[in-house]
Amino acid sequence: MTASLAPTTSPTPTPEGPTFHPDGTAEDNLPIFTLVTQQVWDSGQTGSGRAYIDALIAAGFNRDDMQVTQDATTVGNPAESIQFSVRWGADSCLVGQFGPSTGGAVTAIMDQLAEGRCLVGNTRPIDW
Repeated sequence: MTASLAPTTSPTPTPEGPTFHPDGTAEDNLPIFTLVTQQVWDSGQTGSGRAYIDALIAAGFNRDDMQVTQDATTVGNPAESIQFSVRWGADSCLVGQFGPSTGGAVTAIMDQLAEGRCLVGNTRPIDW
């Protein structure tokens, strides 16, 4: 009696960790937004809003949909908290916050504000 061997197949590789979904929802993209945010926080660039923006752009997020607050107060001291965001679709925002007052980097999905904005108050131009 001859044994029949079933054909073997290689498993399909899966991506390591979260990925960017340009056609997905804010919920689909929160994991990659959070991962990028945590990676920048862990890198020691914790006082630089630009570091977060640059990393999010490198991950695939659109610069034109982003906002970031100032790194320093009006008297030149480091900001206690810096916020950054990516507008997503017609009604959602991916929002991150970091700084000494937060104790780490945090992320959330929030509703868009009036005129498609995500952050309240003055933000700085992302012109680099």
